[in-house]
Amino acid sequence: MSGFVEKPEAPEVPGLVHLHTGKVRDLYQNEAGDLVMVASDRISAYDWVLPTEIPDKGRVLTQLSLWWFDKIADLLPNHVLGTEPPPGAPEEWQGRTLVCKSLRMVPVECVARGYLTGSGLVEYDRTRTVCGLALPEGLSDGSELPGPIFTPATKAAVGEHDENVAYEEVARQVGAETAAQLRQATLAVYSRGRDIARDRGIILADTKFEFGFDGETLVIADEVLTPDSSRFWPADTWEPGRAQPSFDKQYVRDWLTSAESGWDRASEQPPPALPQRVVDATRAKYVEAYERLTGTTWV
Repeated sequence: MSGFVEKPEAPEVPGLVHLHTGKVRDLYQNEAGDLVMVASDRISAYDWVLPTEIPDKGRVLTQLSLWWFDKIADLLPNHVLGTEPPPGAPEEWQGRTLVCKSLRMVPVECVARGYLTGSGLVEYDRTRTVCGLALPEGLSDGSELPGPIFTPATKAAVGEHDENVAYEEVARQVGAETAAQLRQATLAVYSRGRDIARDRGIILADTKFEFGFDGETLVIADEVLTPDSSRFWPADTWEPGRAQPSFDKQYVRDWLTSAESGWDRASEQPPPALPQRVVDATRAKYVEAYERLTGTTWV
């Protein structure tokens, strides 16, 4: 059993129909048929959406995505139509709202990996492959791959795992032409992000994207190259052969699996509330990622 420890109630806003409450975002539709995405301060770990929020997290994710959308605008279009909350929306929606074009979404998590870690490492240790792609011998946790690889996954509901799949399975599900488009776009955006991050002293280890179609045009959607959708590592401490420090919810995961939390991850009991020091340290990591990448001070 997993999912929300306490499922929040989405605010009612005149002219909007609430469609979905996700791990982080609430999704609405306006009277014009556009989607309104609002990034909350919720945080998830180990397939649970925790009862404690991280202040400013939703704003960081939204503003960083907007910054990246601008950086990749020459590669492919994005779904953003505007950033102003609709009339009657709660004041806290400011800075965390995206009004987006409604797309025909592709039901695939498009993952790019430039370094070996996470579920990719687990598969590599077993078979020397990731999503069926053969990799050289001698790699370890944190190793840079010979080149970035496309390792797609199926999309899972809240509380469930995404499942890595082979490229051939994606082609079977969405067609060979669309699968090729997804792979090309995923690797192009990852490569752009990797190079920009590297210039700022950050390693982009891996990341995931979501795409949809506006007519026949492939469009990138949701969030892009944020600490929630990517693994960012400080380049100056990178050392293959061990777990790398990262700009994300590392403090949350570490505390939840510590003796202090008292939580048994293997049990069906929901995780406890986070202590204030873990909240503060996690917020600081999200803000640091934003500031180092964009070169601007978070306000």
